[in-house]
Amino acid sequence: MSDTTNDSNVDVDAEDFYKGSQERELMGHPIGLAICFLTEMWERFSYYGMRTILVLYLVKYHLYSAAEGSMIYGAYAGLVYMMPIIGGYMADRYLGSRKAVTYGAILLVAGHGLMAFHGPASFMDGDMVVRDEFYIGVFFMALALIITGVGFLKANISTIVGALYGPNDPRRDGGFSIFYMGINLGSLFSTALVGYVGETYGWNYGFSIAGIGMLFGLLVFLWGQRYLDGRAEPSNPAILKEKSLIGLNKEWTIYLFGLGLVLVTWVLVQYQAFVGSLLGVSGFVSIAVILTYAFVKCNKVERERIMVACFLIAIQSIFWALFEQQAASLTLLADQQFDLNILGMNVLASQVQLLNALFIVMLAPVMAWLWVALAKKHKEPSTPGKFGLAMLLIGLGYIVFSWGMSLDASQSKSFIWLVFIYLSLTLAELCLSPVGLSMVTKLAVSKIVGMMMGTWFLFTALGNYVAGWISSLTGSSAHGVDSGQLDIMATMEVYSNIGYLSMGVGVFILALTPLMKKYMHGVH
Repeated sequence: MSDTTNDSNVDVDAEDFYKGSQERELMGHPIGLAICFLTEMWERFSYYGMRTILVLYLVKYHLYSAAEGSMIYGAYAGLVYMMPIIGGYMADRYLGSRKAVTYGAILLVAGHGLMAFHGPASFMDGDMVVRDEFYIGVFFMALALIITGVGFLKANISTIVGALYGPNDPRRDGGFSIFYMGINLGSLFSTALVGYVGETYGWNYGFSIAGIGMLFGLLVFLWGQRYLDGRAEPSNPAILKEKSLIGLNKEWTIYLFGLGLVLVTWVLVQYQAFVGSLLGVSGFVSIAVILTYAFVKCNKVERERIMVACFLIAIQSIFWALFEQQAASLTLLADQQFDLNILGMNVLASQVQLLNALFIVMLAPVMAWLWVALAKKHKEPSTPGKFGLAMLLIGLGYIVFSWGMSLDASQSKSFIWLVFIYLSLTLAELCLSPVGLSMVTKLAVSKIVGMMMGTWFLFTALGNYVAGWISSLTGSSAHGVDSGQLDIMATMEVYSNIGYLSMGVGVFILALTPLMKKYMHGVH
């Protein structure tokens, strides 16, 4: 009788676990996950493909200094992750995730296509750099289209993934890890291909390949919408047909508003210091709005869960400031300081970034399995615990990397140090990023989940901007044609300092973890 009772309890518990999840499955997960996986894979192919050569393009083709190129990258990456707060709101309030993702993908195709038209290379005239201002303007317009497109797509594709799982579905963290592996498959392929083509045959050819990848992503999403089972539709479709103040229905007014955002972004990305201030103010205003909603509209359990989410959302900006050095100072270091002849093969500086994607593809399934296995034994670290572990790992990575670099006085340093720092970055990323996305969908109340996902990306934006600022501190003070060179001593000092800062933050998070677990009220 005892065995029969236990089996019955397991069945009832299983029904409760999967209640609210999409019924159609593929390989043990909701079938809609496959469409999100493929769409995000191609979108990330285009984004990371362009990103992998962006700083090198700015420094080598347009002769920006390392500091200037880093700040342009920081402003661009910051705005990329800021815009989802607007895209998330538009999806929550009006469009629904499906329409928002489709519109964002169209803007991305246009932006990546425009990156292929980059005009003549800049050149030195004495101590002055001469650039074609028209084509520089075209370049910034391409960045503006990409930024706005990501704003409508990025938060909402993650929201769709969350909507495929019920609130107690134990597969959720594993599903986000699988989704995250799709992101990094795209990154792996594009870093290898776009980096090689861009550095070998021409920057415009590399950017063109990134644009083709985004087109594939749009086509996949359009084809696969039938597999989402209506989980990404507008909450109130009728409101989209209402007339706006300009005479169009609200749906087309939002699309026109998106084009206006492109123009505003085109201006913003050219004023990097202002972008930093905007990100800082916007981030904390968003947190204030969410907390106000929590105290006014939510019960005690919902409010305390939102408070934990807001703390973790804000603290993760420090992680991204360190993590995103791979697209800035670490890429310039690889180009200027390392022996990139690996087992007889010449690796390009841009291709070094594929180490992160390669480690993700190798380790993401292992981590997804590990979290489930530990959960079954009631030993899985809580979400705050994983955040603290991530900060310890990335901090330790920078401390050891800077120490190793100081031991190697040669001009062509051992590639093994790059392998080490990228492995540290990846392990930290797997502890924080996929579970962070899942955390937002679990702790947020349904009416503001899109806004909270957007706020997650807004603080990611702040971290990305700070990454550019940190990278700018590593540049040489030299003027002229070799102003793209890094100051190796300054770089190692910066890396050591940010490493110790990160470890201190990790200890602080772990100290607060018991309190945060209490405030999460059973959500892990």
